[in-house]
Amino acid sequence: MWCLGSWVTNCLTVLWVRSSTISGPYLQRLELLKCLAIPRARNLVTHTLASVAFSSDEEVVWHGATELFKSNTIDGVGDIDVDDEDDNEVNESLIIGEMDHAADAHRTDLMTMTRFVLNEQSKYPESRGDFTILLSHIVLGCKFVCSAVNKAGLANIIGLAGETNVQGEEQKKLDVLSNEVFIKALVSSGRTCILVSEEDEEATFVEASKRGRYCVVFDPLDGSSNIDCGVSIGTIFGIYMVNDSHEPTLDEVLQPGKKMLAAGYCMYGSSCTFVLSTGSGVHGFTLDPSLGEFILTHPDIKIPKKGKIYSVNEGNAKNWDGPTTKYVEKCKFPEDGSSPKSLRYIGSMVADVHRTLLYGGVFLYPGDKKSPNGKLRVLYEVFPMSFLMEQAGGQAFTGRQRALDLVPKKIHERSPIFLGSYDDVEEIKALYAAEEKKE
Repeated sequence: MWCLGSWVTNCLTVLWVRSSTISGPYLQRLELLKCLAIPRARNLVTHTLASVAFSSDEEVVWHGATELFKSNTIDGVGDIDVDDEDDNEVNESLIIGEMDHAADAHRTDLMTMTRFVLNEQSKYPESRGDFTILLSHIVLGCKFVCSAVNKAGLANIIGLAGETNVQGEEQKKLDVLSNEVFIKALVSSGRTCILVSEEDEEATFVEASKRGRYCVVFDPLDGSSNIDCGVSIGTIFGIYMVNDSHEPTLDEVLQPGKKMLAAGYCMYGSSCTFVLSTGSGVHGFTLDPSLGEFILTHPDIKIPKKGKIYSVNEGNAKNWDGPTTKYVEKCKFPEDGSSPKSLRYIGSMVADVHRTLLYGGVFLYPGDKKSPNGKLRVLYEVFPMSFLMEQAGGQAFTGRQRALDLVPKKIHERSPIFLGSYDDVEEIKALYAAEEKKE
């Protein structure tokens, strides 16, 4: 018999109730709970937590978790004593012991997202754990959206929702669902004060009682035009710290990208991949469905200095400016007689940038005669991807300046973007510099 005792409730509560702070022992208990439970039980717990976390109620009520453990039996696991308070102390001392996230790594040889973030947090003794809590809510939101994407066709949530977002794009049901998921997840974290979503015309200011010190900008479902045909889509996000969380203004959001604290994306494709940078390198995690955990699979990603791939929508070629046209011509017909570069374009920024990050090359969405400012939005597309690319050793350029130096004036402002391998972007910069000299 496994005596989990009442510490399960404490463990769950401390992670989600807004006024609480993360405690090492509680997190260790949760890690052990995950390790003990069989995949079926884990999935049940995950779905229960997700349904509760995104509840619009003022307070989190663990009715789902209560029902799970009240049964005293989980099929395939055996009896679980949830009422024996006498076993609490013995069990707690056994569980906490010398257990920590680094020491028990040999037990599974897996670096989970939770363990990775806690290890990073431990490097800063003064840390209050706010960022860790915020990131855990973003991760949970990604898991929830991943689940919805995987069963979208069966659940009839692929079709149009009948509304148009601020960008003039018809909203898909998944777009709407994903936006709601992340708004609720971020607000319930108690660590945000301003949220900017691609789907909402105005920024969301979190009410004072749930306000924190972070601003999150995000595209809840990038590449949604590809949903119907099963092409990889994803979520993009960036995190800033605000100067005054008591009286936040839009100026807290309209900062240059170089002031971003962290950025990342989650790609929903053949696997669910979460790529993150907190300003000290780029790391990739892959979701293990049986565990419900993101596992570190791509530590310290570095983009090749020069690549063999270029990624662009050549359907817009007739409207391009001179430098862009010349660069693409050089890719297809190299002047030095070398092999031409390969064109790879999916139409989902997350998927195209992910490939570029791993294999090298360049992703470009230039301005043209039809759209002089390009198509991609600065705050939640250009900045996060540029941040990741620079952290991986690449470059990001707008055609005029370093992308992260750009200061947006509106929350949905757009910009041209060229990002990828250092040498490839350097070529593009040289072409624009030569064009300027002619003028």
